Amino acid sequence: MTRSAQTVAPPDAATRRKATPVVTYSVAQLPPFDAAFYNAARAEMTKVSELIVPPREARAFSVPAGHFFRIVSVDGPQVGDLNLWNAHDLSERFFSGKTRALHATHVSTGDRLWSTMPSLRPMATITHDTLDWYGWDEDGAGVHDVIGTRCDPYTNMLLKGTEYHHCCHSNLTRALVAERHMKPSEAELLVHDVMNVFMCTGYTHDTHQYFMKASPVRPGDFIEFFAEIDLLGALSACPGGDCGASHSDDVAKCYNLKVEIYRPADGALAGWRSPSPNAYSRSHGIA
Repeated sequence: MTRSAQTVAPPDAATRRKATPVVTYSVAQLPPFDAAFYNAARAEMTKVSELIVPPREARAFSVPAGHFFRIVSVDGPQVGDLNLWNAHDLSERFFSGKTRALHATHVSTGDRLWSTMPSLRPMATITHDTLDWYGWDEDGAGVHDVIGTRCDPYTNMLLKGTEYHHCCHSNLTRALVAERHMKPSEAELLVHDVMNVFMCTGYTHDTHQYFMKASPVRPGDFIEFFAEIDLLGALSACPGGDCGASHSDDVAKCYNLKVEIYRPADGALAGWRSPSPNAYSRSHGIA
């Protein structure tokens, strides 16, 4: 929305606006993306399993540390909402906000998906992306965002006054319930902000509102990850389809998504170790 200023600009307003932008986090100290290592590891990998995620539903899957997984477009343009957890401790889960701060609003090859504090470590590394050609379009949109939350029945109720049970939040909740035999009330609290796989989004130039547009994904496109730790994942095939018009309803044409799990060849990970949790003492200055 457009906001009208309620206060008179100070005399030095123009000077204040011209402050030099500073990238918030200097990431030079982070281990660099070792493309040679990951490319060698994926060169002779073997598919060990796959599953189909039906439209307007979600499915859970497990990926052992040191394996790769792909999210694949198989039938038509479809976006997916991805959640990741430490398979042994579901309190450690994907942290979209820190991932966004350390990398960018949209992620691709070489970026990592970071976990929540106190562990704050890489959960997965993006190793291949067939949509990396998209870049940024004239609207300021990119693909694979970590800025959106996930469509959910609460916002839908707030804005439309109706109940809808196939929002990604609900889909992910059902998938976690089915996988870990949890109560819905327990599982829902573990569902978290997502990586919007294949989704094309940005902020409007004038009002800076979050927008979506039809995804450029086509059958055969995929994004690939390397599991840095043992992962439990869940993927929802969003009710918005390609998210070019609507979501949180049954209007959009939706398609299957596929998850594929790959094991690298024996010896391909020589010298590699799963990252340890963050080394901060957790004392928080308290004696």
